[in-house]
Amino acid sequence: MKQQFSMRRLVRPFIAWWQRLTTETRRGNYRPLFRLFLVLLALPFALVATLYLAVWLGLTGPLPTAKDLRTIQNATASEVYSADGVLLGKYFIENRTNIEYAQIAPAVIDALVATEDARFYEHEGVDLRSLGRVVVKSLLLQQESAGGGSTLSQQLAKNLFPRRTYGPLTMPINKLREMMIARRLERVYSKQDILTLYLNTVPFGGNLFGIEAGARRFFNVPAAQLTPEQAAVLVGMLKATTSYNPKRHPERAQARRNVVLSQMVRYQYLDAPTADSLKQLPLKLDYHLVTHNDGLAPYLRAHLRRELQAWCEAHTKADGTPYNLYTDGLKIYTTVDSRLQAYAEKAVARQMARLQSLFFKHWNNRTPWDRDPNIILTAQQRSPRYRQLKAAGSSDEEIRSQFQQKVPMTIFTWDGEKERDMSPLDSIRYYQLFLNAGFLAMRPQSGEVLAWVGGINHKYFQYDHVRSRRQVGSTFKPIVYAAALESGVDPCAYIPNERRTYEEYDNWSPGNAEGNYEGFYSMQGGLTHSVNTVAAHLIMETGIDKVSELAHRMGVQPELPEVPSLALGTASISLYDMVSVYATLANRGAYVPPHYLVRITDARGQVLDQFAPDRLPKRVMKESTADLMTHMLESVVDSGTARRLRTQFRLPNDIAGKTGTTQSHADGWFIGYTPELVAGAWVGAEDPRVRFRTISLGQGSATALPIWGDFMQQVNKDPEFRSLARAQFPELSPRLAKRLDCEMYRDKDKADNIFELLFGTDHEREKRREERREHRQQGKKKKNLGDRLRDLFGG
Repeated sequence: MKQQFSMRRLVRPFIAWWQRLTTETRRGNYRPLFRLFLVLLALPFALVATLYLAVWLGLTGPLPTAKDLRTIQNATASEVYSADGVLLGKYFIENRTNIEYAQIAPAVIDALVATEDARFYEHEGVDLRSLGRVVVKSLLLQQESAGGGSTLSQQLAKNLFPRRTYGPLTMPINKLREMMIARRLERVYSKQDILTLYLNTVPFGGNLFGIEAGARRFFNVPAAQLTPEQAAVLVGMLKATTSYNPKRHPERAQARRNVVLSQMVRYQYLDAPTADSLKQLPLKLDYHLVTHNDGLAPYLRAHLRRELQAWCEAHTKADGTPYNLYTDGLKIYTTVDSRLQAYAEKAVARQMARLQSLFFKHWNNRTPWDRDPNIILTAQQRSPRYRQLKAAGSSDEEIRSQFQQKVPMTIFTWDGEKERDMSPLDSIRYYQLFLNAGFLAMRPQSGEVLAWVGGINHKYFQYDHVRSRRQVGSTFKPIVYAAALESGVDPCAYIPNERRTYEEYDNWSPGNAEGNYEGFYSMQGGLTHSVNTVAAHLIMETGIDKVSELAHRMGVQPELPEVPSLALGTASISLYDMVSVYATLANRGAYVPPHYLVRITDARGQVLDQFAPDRLPKRVMKESTADLMTHMLESVVDSGTARRLRTQFRLPNDIAGKTGTTQSHADGWFIGYTPELVAGAWVGAEDPRVRFRTISLGQGSATALPIWGDFMQQVNKDPEFRSLARAQFPELSPRLAKRLDCEMYRDKDKADNIFELLFGTDHEREKRREERREHRQQGKKKKNLGDRLRDLFGG
């Protein structure tokens, strides 16, 4: 009762006031009712005025000042370019390229103004007429399609300064903020500047921003080359980027394009006959997706990213802050040739698709891990999912359970991406059966990297096999032969093809792939047919240390094992280093370090840094040695293990090169060079235990060489590279030709004691080897003494 009494007391004054109002109205006195009407009419205006004042005073958040607006800078993607000016890819958070007004096709401007803000050139940021129309149609006439009423300047304000949440007043406050910012933008910028800013900030869905990025994504042209119908498609997308996406919804996008064309006719930017003819055109896209994984040279760009981030941290802008690779719009120029890069990627894709099909058929219903389950266990433990679960403290049983649960996933196939329901463990098994590849091409005289392919698909296989280290097999043998020549070995010395056991090296006994141990080979014969026993003899006679030293001088970076099996390529070396080795031979004995970065500029083109090769060519072997090696490696291509380049690929070029196959044919290699181009290919699985079971299928001449041959076929067909393809090796001088004037093979009766005459008896050779071992041991002792002195005295 007490509560009811209180409520009555509360509403009693309003009831009394209402009774007086109705009484006066019945008596014909309408003045109180008129005053009520005025109060009710004034309330919205008072509310709007209060909100306006609150926004203007900054009570809802500070408004940007004129100074802030003058220094607007969009987050702009940094771009990587080839030597021939082709965009290879971008580093971005928002995929955006800022451009100037002159770089925008006039049709884009016309379509935009006609569709989004017909009175753009007349108002000063806020179009009161348009705003009034929206209010009348929306509130009074209750029309659904009343239009937005926002000018381009207001939309720009919304793009530059995203909306905030203010509870039930969110919409009116944000609208007032955008109106005020739009008026300030109009005072600071010209109409052209506002249009440019708008078109550089407008979203096209996802993380795609700006007309330049949109033009390149959907039509693969710069914004300056957009046609009226293309411009209409992109402007039409602004109403709803998802609904009118021409890739996903072509019919909707075409209908919306035609609406934009009609608007252009309505506001006299286009005549009716032209618009009608354009409306009849089918929607034609040239969709060009550029992501971190797509585009040309994704593996090189991923490799460059680490170097560029370090560069950004070490270099500052005018305001003292370090550069940001993802937002500052840097331009990075490389030595890569976009045409050669495309040829390399095509060659890898074509040959690896063929090879993968063969690999699946080869294993049929079996797998390499049928006898070795550790292959899958190791791969599982390397996976990010496993490491995350372990770090979270999951038990082995919980991890096992999660890896066995099927989930929807997209998988890679050579026929395109496929949707599958697959458990993470099945996914690991699936990808373990894939062969991968690496390919690198460079110019030997300058060290310029021309093409870099680190794998078969960067989205699914991100490990870069240009820089990864794998056993190199017989591709290492030219280093052994070159070291032997440098040591004075006669190239016509006949070396016995006999299997020996080297007791001092754990009874190492190298054998030949074909099991043949007859006769004698010259150096050219041994290299042409990749005879292991010959290479073993040469490294023992020349010295392991001399071979290692020469390898390092030719570009091999990692430390090499001091064992004679080095001659057969048991060391793990990157394709990057091995191509450098062969480039040294192609450059006639002068080593030039590879380089791929030319310069970095800011968004306006001002050069921030240049990267000239850090060293001049350095002679690491006699020119005559390199020329002899080139001649012998030409024989490998003409009549040896790489002859498929002549018989299958019909390459007429002057080519020198060497195949390589590692133990159990887990790695296949081919590195070859012409006078002006050196390139190498590697093929293998992620785990060396996953491989072909037969050497005929797994050898380098069957796996890696076809990539090289395919690449070179494309180069030969391109008129732009005619001089490169026709380049010839210099003729051997009469003196060098005479040194190679001998048969590549002799049987035992013909060879007699030529080897002993040249190299000495077994006793003499053993004595020389013992002297070299003592020399190495003394070197190690000196090194150890130096280490101890540094530990004692520092430095």
